[in-house]
Amino acid sequence: MSRSSFAAKSYRTRGIVLRTHKLGEADRIITLLSPEFGVVRAVAKGVRRTSSKLGATLEPFMEVDAQIVAGRSLHTIIQAQLRHPYGQALVADYPAYTAGAAMLETAERLTDADADSIAPQYRLLHGALATLARGGHEPGTVLDSYLLRALASAGWAPSFTHCVRCGEVGPHGAVNIPLGGAVCHDCRPSGSSSPAPETMALLAALLTGDWAIIDAAEPAARAQAATITTNYLQWHLERAVKSLKLVERQ
Repeated sequence: MSRSSFAAKSYRTRGIVLRTHKLGEADRIITLLSPEFGVVRAVAKGVRRTSSKLGATLEPFMEVDAQIVAGRSLHTIIQAQLRHPYGQALVADYPAYTAGAAMLETAERLTDADADSIAPQYRLLHGALATLARGGHEPGTVLDSYLLRALASAGWAPSFTHCVRCGEVGPHGAVNIPLGGAVCHDCRPSGSSSPAPETMALLAALLTGDWAIIDAAEPAARAQAATITTNYLQWHLERAVKSLKLVERQ
């Protein structure tokens, strides 16, 4: 390949590593989320050798600056510099790790399906991973807040303060997942759930990132809110996020 041809096919981007898997004896395929290019799948050659300088950099949860050469099917990562080593903190904290893994899987699903929200989704994921890595909030609530806000960014914003059918201001005592959130007594269809008032307040706080309310929530409200959030996510993705089954709640 000539120098000019190489330059034409080469590009640089920030990215968060979403997942990796082995290729051959020494390579890996890296899936990363770029704020400019969305989900990028690229080969990192020789990265599994002990002599490779990229091995610890191109791991899930890490934010990197990557130099990539475009290919017909797979791209190739030729350089990567670490920006934020979130993985180092998360692998040492199992609840945070499992919550982070669910975030990465969700981010890949949402950005593969909706190219228009790539940059906002990147910012949300970056902020959520940073929050997990710093600690200070229960990882399950960080996950649930991320999931609701990521769905809103993708165009599926739920409502937990107004009736999704008539717009009546709440608080309301029922939630209908297919309709998109809270429903008043008159609009409530069969099959709606009846969360506790504390759960409804927590769901609204998770959506807006009101951590004073979130951190003060009781375990029962957190558990109920987590179930509603998971069901809402899977309704819109139309398939399960496998990593959610491993999330360790406190």
